[in-house]
Amino acid sequence: MHAYDFAAAGSVTDAVGRAGADSAYLAGGTTLVDLMKLDVMTPAHVIDVNHLPLTAVTADKQGLHIGALARMSEVAANPLTKAYPVIAQALLASASPQIRNMASIGGNLLQRTRCDYFRDVHTPCNKREPGSGCPAQTGDNRGHAILGTSTSCVATHASDLAVALVALGASVQLQSAAGTRTVQLADLYALPGSTPQVENRLLPGELILGVTVPPLSYAKRSAYVKVRDRQSYEFALSSAAVALDLRGSTIHDARVAVGGVGTVPWRLPKVEAALRGRRPLAATFTAAAAKATAGARPLAHNGFKVTLVQRTIVRALTGLVK
Repeated sequence: MHAYDFAAAGSVTDAVGRAGADSAYLAGGTTLVDLMKLDVMTPAHVIDVNHLPLTAVTADKQGLHIGALARMSEVAANPLTKAYPVIAQALLASASPQIRNMASIGGNLLQRTRCDYFRDVHTPCNKREPGSGCPAQTGDNRGHAILGTSTSCVATHASDLAVALVALGASVQLQSAAGTRTVQLADLYALPGSTPQVENRLLPGELILGVTVPPLSYAKRSAYVKVRDRQSYEFALSSAAVALDLRGSTIHDARVAVGGVGTVPWRLPKVEAALRGRRPLAATFTAAAAKATAGARPLAHNGFKVTLVQRTIVRALTGLVK
């Protein structure tokens, strides 16, 4: 681990005033500390934000508001989250109970990829060292992405929660020394393209203050399905966050996003469009899910994800109409 200096922020203004391009915020530490130990991340300044008043979970006419420092387990258990089952299910499918007790919402949304090449400083990785190469293109790529990839990077985004929040159209509130702003969570993430080291559109030193999930009455009929190699403490090979607005025997509206297959949380507007106005039947779900992998670029070992993610979507949708 490289040397760094450490400071505890007394306020949000203090935190963003201290931060810069060579700093990192410490909340739960469940990603940052691991990567610092591996020398994957080597910030010169670490700013502890755990004492900031960003833990509240509230609801009003604008929707559900979740503080960036709220712990994952607390949000999953909060009664207000019951209106959005997909959020609680995504949280409870994440990591382990011990990590969920420590990890913050903001940290979860910004967690780094679990690509083994990225986490091994003895191998090339364009995300870690731009221009060094992407061994996953021809190496072990079973767990890597098939959507949103480039010749520079095929690493998957690791967050389950982000998939659920992108499906629901959530936004994040951000603050930097320049002021505050709100952006759609889906727009916060950057596709790798030729610059995979740029993972998001945060400004230097910008801090997530919280997340707002817009009011969506039919989100009560929502679910998160995660397919993985083992039932606990494992990242997704494929996942689906879905919500259905059923009116009588017709799907009036739908939200669908997937994880484990994209370089960013991947919303599927074409699948949503294929569901609207249709009856909630197996044939409808199968036909709509087939549109999920348009443009997919499977590699030597992850071609199975094309079929798997389609079946994951069907499974999630079917569970909502039983």
